[in-house]
Amino acid sequence: MSALLIRNAKILTMDGTRPRAEALAVAHGRIAAVGDEDHARAAAGPGAREIDAGGRTVLPGFIDPHNHLLSTAESLAAVDAGYPAVTSVADLVEAIAAEARHTPAGQWIRAFGMDDAKYPEGRPTRRRLDEATTEHPVIIYHVSGHQAAVNTAALQHAGISDDIADPAGGALLRDEGGRLTGMVVDSAMELLLPLAVDIGCHGPNFHTDLPADQLLGWLAAARDPYLSAGLTTICDPQVSKRELRTYRAARAAGTLPLRTVGMPLSHQLDELTAIGLAGPFGDDWLRLGAMKFYSDGTLLGGTAKFTVPYGERGQFAGSMYWEPEQLRDLVTRAAREGWQVAIHTQGDAAMAHTLAAIDAAVKVSGPDPRPRIEHCGFPTVEQAKRFTDYGVIPVNQPNFLHDSGGDFLRRLGDRAHRLQPMREELDLGLRPVLSSDSFVSSLRPLDTIANAVRRTTREGASIGAEQAITLHEALRAHTLDAAHALGMEDRIGSLAPGKLADVVVLDRDIESVPVERLNEGAAWVTVLDGEVAYDGRAVEV
Repeated sequence: MSALLIRNAKILTMDGTRPRAEALAVAHGRIAAVGDEDHARAAAGPGAREIDAGGRTVLPGFIDPHNHLLSTAESLAAVDAGYPAVTSVADLVEAIAAEARHTPAGQWIRAFGMDDAKYPEGRPTRRRLDEATTEHPVIIYHVSGHQAAVNTAALQHAGISDDIADPAGGALLRDEGGRLTGMVVDSAMELLLPLAVDIGCHGPNFHTDLPADQLLGWLAAARDPYLSAGLTTICDPQVSKRELRTYRAARAAGTLPLRTVGMPLSHQLDELTAIGLAGPFGDDWLRLGAMKFYSDGTLLGGTAKFTVPYGERGQFAGSMYWEPEQLRDLVTRAAREGWQVAIHTQGDAAMAHTLAAIDAAVKVSGPDPRPRIEHCGFPTVEQAKRFTDYGVIPVNQPNFLHDSGGDFLRRLGDRAHRLQPMREELDLGLRPVLSSDSFVSSLRPLDTIANAVRRTTREGASIGAEQAITLHEALRAHTLDAAHALGMEDRIGSLAPGKLADVVVLDRDIESVPVERLNEGAAWVTVLDGEVAYDGRAVEV
């Protein structure tokens, strides 16, 4: 590994002993020195590669503690059905028809990111999708990842007819006459495509069975989008044998794009217990972390469990994956085996069940359990206070407030202003973190940071402005505090001598950027494990 000197920089180290510096040195894959240029140059030694940052901001490499890496890689290779690329059912039909024109008949067409709440026509039906193609089975994943729309060919391919019963933990939506509309929810998605794993009712199953070489190719192609965003570590929050085998193969081949932590889904608890395995387990490139559980569904899909139903007509009662005592017992068993626990939770009713499970789990955990609540959508004031009893780590995704904030305001009313209350959590002394939930939203950390600071919808409306956080708080939540959520703050998340050399040089001085333009930045140079892994300077030439 060659030595590296970054100088003439505005370095925000996230290290309390030296919060700012103008230069840093990298040697043997680790931070060798942080301070003034003379000190850093001496530590780098003669012949070191130099980067003149030109006054740009330098940070620890961004860490995304909730990012579906492999699924994001799949989505990057599929039809983009996200908003604003697709703004209506008519747009969706045309996007699928365009893909069908160069796809062999009988081959599946897959799309990601559908946000039908924004469509003037409402939800797409299979009849509308049939207008795009009747010769290809089509599945279009909802932006939440918890629903999908399919055409008639997809239903026929799976042998599904109107008389099918809804599976446990899911539903196939029907019209007034009892006919299938083509919308499938949660576990019902498992009926459509061949699956690599059976996860039962432990969560939405998007672990489709695809050729290993195809998955590896997509994963390798995701390198540039991730590194150009300044990301150096992610945590995939729903890992089955499909994901872990792909990540292991990529690690062995040298094509794993960045450091990857996997959270095994809870359906694997018994198997992992039988062989005595619990996280953390692995190395600095690929490891197992916490275990993932589901409490309720999704805000975007109308399945989040609130005490008071939501929706324009109060039509969304929400749903739970488990009875309260089942969730508590499952989570407690994992904690007793040594797992850090991470529970997907959106509504306040679900939050009560999650807190009961965490209360039981911490009693059988070690001295530093760090329970995570994924999404942590709508904790009440009292529930947020209870977080402090257990050291809960709220794992937030403020991109949703921008992307779907208008829908939240319409469906939740005043309650929408309390979604993801990071300001309150920080003031309580908690360490909430920022994440993307990519493929569900943008993987770019500067988008996430901007949305945590601004708290405005895509339409420009304020959504919980009193819960906004500062730029520096947001940067810390995507670096050092994110490392803390992964139990890796001793090696990544700040720029201090001895730590792994994961560094991002932004393309601007981020502290001088107006708030409304924070999301416009990107990585100029990304250093991963001491080597320049992305160099945007070549793009500028």
